Amino acid sequence: MIGRLQAFVIDCADTRALAAFYSELTGLPVTRVDEDGWVVVGPDDGPHLAFQHAPDHVPPQWPDPGHPQQMHVDVLVDDIDAGEAKVLALGATRLPGEGRGFRVYADPAGHPFCLVRES
Repeated sequence: MIGRLQAFVIDCADTRALAAFYSELTGLPVTRVDEDGWVVVGPDDGPHLAFQHAPDHVPPQWPDPGHPQQMHVDVLVDDIDAGEAKVLALGATRLPGEGRGFRVYADPAGHPFCLVRES
């Protein structure tokens, strides 16, 4: 092992809004909000999601390679249909593409993520 996962950092225009989305999606609390726009979801002393302000952020467009996904998160769920209803209510968008046990969505800033059914 070379190291441990500290953070998964996501660039976006509105860090607080996207952090709130992922806080609701994962059940992890927003634990840090800095004046410069850096926001953390989850524990500072363990793996967490971090959101970094990128004023010129251009959202990805699934599955267009001219606008690549830039990051990807898989979220394990017991029931994909129930999970879908909740993420859509949070502001996610359903994207084309699904497979056995997963569906693809975009978060409110346009980043793709998947809901994955526990097998």
